[in-house]
Amino acid sequence: MTHREQRHTVPVSLAMQLLEIVKRWRVPADELLSGVGLDEKAIENPLDRLAVETMCELLERARLLTGEPGLGYYLGLQKRVSVYGYLGFAALSASTLREALELAVRFGPLFSTAISVDLHIEAHAASICFEEQVNLGSARDIVLISLLFGLQTIGSALTGQEGGASVDLAIPQPDYQARFAHLAHDLRFGQPFNRLVVEERILDKPIVTADRMALQMARTLCERALDDLGFDTDLVDRVRRLLANDENGFRSLEHVAALIHLSPRTLKRRLAAQGVSFSALVERERREKAMVLLRSSRLSIDDVAERLDYSTASTFVRAFHRWTGTTPAAYRRAGRQRSLSDVGR
Repeated sequence: MTHREQRHTVPVSLAMQLLEIVKRWRVPADELLSGVGLDEKAIENPLDRLAVETMCELLERARLLTGEPGLGYYLGLQKRVSVYGYLGFAALSASTLREALELAVRFGPLFSTAISVDLHIEAHAASICFEEQVNLGSARDIVLISLLFGLQTIGSALTGQEGGASVDLAIPQPDYQARFAHLAHDLRFGQPFNRLVVEERILDKPIVTADRMALQMARTLCERALDDLGFDTDLVDRVRRLLANDENGFRSLEHVAALIHLSPRTLKRRLAAQGVSFSALVERERREKAMVLLRSSRLSIDDVAERLDYSTASTFVRAFHRWTGTTPAAYRRAGRQRSLSDVGR
């Protein structure tokens, strides 16, 4: 069975963390779990997995029982790298934050396929983009805040350095945000994408727990786990690299297939087995390249459209609006205004 045929899941360790958090409100474990048809025995093995829908139900039930709408912040503050299993072990053992982020992208499906992860190095920062693949329902704010704010927390713990990272969230600012504003100075709501932006100056900061031998072991465990789940991430990564390396627009399916010695039909079939299509990969690369060019260059909108292989600027503008809900010009202005405000701090 391929992962496309399976339900999106998350590690049971997330539910275990949630049980620890709700104790401060004196919520019994059985009261929380029974509401979604689980008991403590069902989550005692941290290597087991839960359906994403079940985890979202647990989060909403926890919010109801605790009466705390900002539960995502509590989860984010208490986030530990161990919750990510083998992937967390690999991140702990990496030599730098850059290497840990690259591992997170490569082995992200081990955590969940419900949210895909992409890493893009821009002019002066790295952007880790998180794209929702499922409807997270009313628990969406809890999931996204706990994930991205939690990664900020983990990054500081790994490097021993506070600051240097900001969070963009594609959700409206919640009513409870004012209560937590002192914890999240660099968190912005209502943005086009969910992403963690890490300043270039800390990307190569050493990780305090770096261990090359442990990293080799962790990589092996992650690779085996991916194989068990039926993922062929090497193929998707190779296709994306080949798309991005062509400065004259984007290579065609036929061209990419020839470069990796597959027929176009076989390439399409193998990508489909990973839950992606060639056209979707092109679309994603166009979107990310557009963001980089608009923020880090003085190219006109017409020139950016040409670099992205669009026949006309208006076609590019429509596509960009579909991706982000705004225009390329407005996106560029917002980026410049943010840079000026950062300089003024």
